[in-house]
Amino acid sequence: MDLRDATTEDVDDISETARASLSASYGHALSADLIDDAVESWYDAETVTDALADEDAVFVVAVEDGDIVGFVQSQLVERREPVGELDWLHVHPDHRGKGVGDDLLRRAETELLELGAERLEGRVLAANEAGGEFYEREGFAEIGDRTVEIGDQQFRERVFARFPSGDGEQVLTEARVTDDGDQVYVAYDEAERASKAPFYATYADRERTEREGYVCGNCGGFAVNVDTMDRVECSECGNKRKASRWDAAYL
Repeated sequence: MDLRDATTEDVDDISETARASLSASYGHALSADLIDDAVESWYDAETVTDALADEDAVFVVAVEDGDIVGFVQSQLVERREPVGELDWLHVHPDHRGKGVGDDLLRRAETELLELGAERLEGRVLAANEAGGEFYEREGFAEIGDRTVEIGDQQFRERVFARFPSGDGEQVLTEARVTDDGDQVYVAYDEAERASKAPFYATYADRERTEREGYVCGNCGGFAVNVDTMDRVECSECGNKRKASRWDAAYL
């Protein structure tokens, strides 16, 4: 098996691998139509080309006998510290159990660290028990969860992180005062990718039991608006939320 950077010529094989992998991992929780819609939105030629053009992206495919049998899609994201986000790690079900996922993860980690990542982060729906076990086996620790909406249903998504330095030190919650004088707590591990810098979730309490809104990572402002279509934009600097892992499946 060989690992190499993905190219635009891989679009068809990447989409079919994603379809097979999503069906195997989430077929019991998501409908076939929903999976098909997601694959068509995420892995068409234009979307893959844009992803490959991102200088902070790491998109690697695993090839065996000329066929793509898996891939990892990730990127460096500037949060409180640079984070290597593992958006997707797919292995075709016919090739699972052969170490393909392990090899893809190691390759992605190496390249993300070279780009400056200080920790790695992966997410997986709780419905995908094998995915959670994979991250735990690879030395990741579960640091939280969130609720995502897919179609007309809500699902719990688990968040895993690994600190390559081995110290495990993390400052993920910070007290801040808004322009109105209210104290909020910023959750730096709950970030939404945006056009200029991430949006960070804010809470009324350090234990994160009462959600407030967002703070803009670009200008530091709290004037962040969320409309009825779940679009997020900072009215001070124009920072806008980018599509997340599941957006294409329900917007």
